[in-house]
Amino acid sequence: MNDNKSILFGDMLRGYTDKIILSTIENEDLYGYRINKILELKTNQTFYLNEATLYTTFQRLEKAGYITSYWSHGDSLPKKKYYSITKDGIQYLNQSKKEWHRTRDIIDLFLS
Repeated sequence: MNDNKSILFGDMLRGYTDKIILSTIENEDLYGYRINKILELKTNQTFYLNEATLYTTFQRLEKAGYITSYWSHGDSLPKKKYYSITKDGIQYLNQSKKEWHRTRDIIDLFLS
């Protein structure tokens, strides 16, 4: 999983980490490991976040008010910290999507 293609692809997406995580939890509360697995599956194992990056991103998003977190309460299962998008997070994500579409349209003019 640590081949050069995966590392390069991860570097290219670094500025979008917040938005990618927010879009992943937009419709469902998830815990860190599951979020990373979804990223890997959606990108055919070409994009994943190391644990430090993932949890630093969670802290940044929580401090900004874009997500909240809570611990699961299962008796027989290990506790997991779940992340949930807030109304401010949804607004930020929607604005980011609009900006992305505008940016993509401009880049497509030159690279398509």
